[in-house]
Amino acid sequence: MNWYEPYLSVYGKPFDAEAMHDTVQAVHDGLSVLQSDAPLVTVSVIAYNEEQHLLACLWSLSQMQTSFPVEVIGVDNDSTDRTAAVFEACGVPYYTETRHSCGFARQCGLDHARGRFHLNIDSDTLYPPAYVELMTRELLREGTVAVSSLWSYIPDRNHSRLGLWFYELLRDSHLWFQHFSRPELSVRGLVFGYSVEAARRFGIRTDIIRGEDGYLAFQLRDLGKIRFLRNRRARAVTGYGTVSESLGAALWLRIRKYTATLGSYFTSKDKYEDKPDNLVNP
Repeated sequence: MNWYEPYLSVYGKPFDAEAMHDTVQAVHDGLSVLQSDAPLVTVSVIAYNEEQHLLACLWSLSQMQTSFPVEVIGVDNDSTDRTAAVFEACGVPYYTETRHSCGFARQCGLDHARGRFHLNIDSDTLYPPAYVELMTRELLREGTVAVSSLWSYIPDRNHSRLGLWFYELLRDSHLWFQHFSRPELSVRGLVFGYSVEAARRFGIRTDIIRGEDGYLAFQLRDLGKIRFLRNRRARAVTGYGTVSESLGAALWLRIRKYTATLGSYFTSKDKYEDKPDNLVNP
């Protein structure tokens, strides 16, 4: 059985505190044991209308195995569903960010982080037991300012295990080769961790629709090494927000995109280029 399969019993389902009582209690108890008053690592979970995924995410975090003191906090991006109720039922201290966007939500988590390091967590994603431990070990390596891991997708009727294996192999290989010269293009917010002090020097961009994680990495790269963690024990699993319904079409799109960007393997850039269609107010 895959490590994440127990969490699928509540993944994608509306939150029902009574029907899910035993799971909620287990998550509450697990997280309460982990919470430290003097954390080295802050794990902040951002959520916008994620009541159907948040409990599963918190369940996975409640079973983390780490030797480092941690705190787990939440950011409710002014949800209209029962996202806040999930945080409350699980005993997770959370903050409400009324300005809608991943950028504002991630900045809220960073603002309230008490740890030396910040691991930002997406609430529709599940994290393996060793995730926090392995990410923190990388961040503690001399000269390191940030680290990005990898992620997989949950197999379903439209996405076979074999098809996903090929898709992820192609994507992971591209990200690996690209990160040597363009690390900012290889990081992803759902598996990204960094120094709190360093990140606060620049802040999280909120004037772009997507790519706030890459822009932060672009700023951080001058302060230290951005490492790329390939350990499968640190590989998260998530849904299909960035993959089309057809895996074949998604694979072909990736091949075309990677072929067109081969130059990024060998050249770096000194200026971050914004695309007009990615600006909140062009």
